[in-house]
Amino acid sequence: MERRTFLQNSLALPFIPQSFIGRTFVEPDELVIERAVAGRPHQGKVLAAIQPHSDDVPIFASGTVAKLIAEGYKGYLIRMTNDDHAGTGKTVGEVILNNENDNEAVARTLGLEKTYDLYYRNHRMDNISPVEIRSRLIFLIRLLKIDTIISYDPWGHYEENPDHYVTAKAVEAARWMAGGRLDYPEHFDAGLQAHTVSEMYYFARGPQLVNRIVDISQHIEAKIDTNLVNVTQGPAGNTGAQVFRQLKSEGKHLDLLGNNETEAKRNYIKHVMLDMDSQRLRGIPSDKELGNKFDLEWAEAFHYVGPQPSNFDKYVEDKAK
Repeated sequence: MERRTFLQNSLALPFIPQSFIGRTFVEPDELVIERAVAGRPHQGKVLAAIQPHSDDVPIFASGTVAKLIAEGYKGYLIRMTNDDHAGTGKTVGEVILNNENDNEAVARTLGLEKTYDLYYRNHRMDNISPVEIRSRLIFLIRLLKIDTIISYDPWGHYEENPDHYVTAKAVEAARWMAGGRLDYPEHFDAGLQAHTVSEMYYFARGPQLVNRIVDISQHIEAKIDTNLVNVTQGPAGNTGAQVFRQLKSEGKHLDLLGNNETEAKRNYIKHVMLDMDSQRLRGIPSDKELGNKFDLEWAEAFHYVGPQPSNFDKYVEDKAK
């Protein structure tokens, strides 16, 4: 596949804002805009949103998860760490509990069936055997018969968080190996079967080759709801209410936040977290900017890997008589 960044010729494409320097897009005729589909065309299919921490899927992919669930998927949330050193709480134990509660709330908000927590230490996944991580994911892929995975991009660049890139590599290896008939045969004695994951939506918080834009305009409120319940960590939670209270104490009012703390929480997530200040330091567009670029209201970006049609099968279909 020929690849090209839309930014390689700034003279030819002066209209692209500088904030898009973190994204590289495939050729325009290869870039897929995935829009909302009426009804439940994905009925019977299973997705797994796999995240190292309780805030990853809410920030980067909850609009897409909400869209796919609305279109018929059954879904599960797999969290790799216990988030023991991320977020608010007086003690490490309290931080762990708060994040666990948030993670459960995220799953409920998105309409997912169940959460699976693997409870590795936060920021220490590079100290865990890759074989162990991979084997646990293979088991879950076979157990849940997962068709579609949403997770970090194993080919993403400049990712400093070890939990992110370790998870990404483990997911990519596990989804491939889960379809093998000779890997972990004891699974088969337990009643499981080899199972191939057919689709992957990979997101990144840095430079990434993007070949799919998902229109989440109809599900932006679900994304706001998801980030609203993620209060222990992440830039959302109660931030809007805190800013509202501070301004009120100073005799000031900001129209963008609304007229009360409840409105301020939602409006902060929508207008600041998902637009104004989203990923500015990494040079990638906000959900709002990305959507506007493709004539959508809101969008999420992915490196998508899906079923590849066989050239030979097509040849047989065309030529066999």
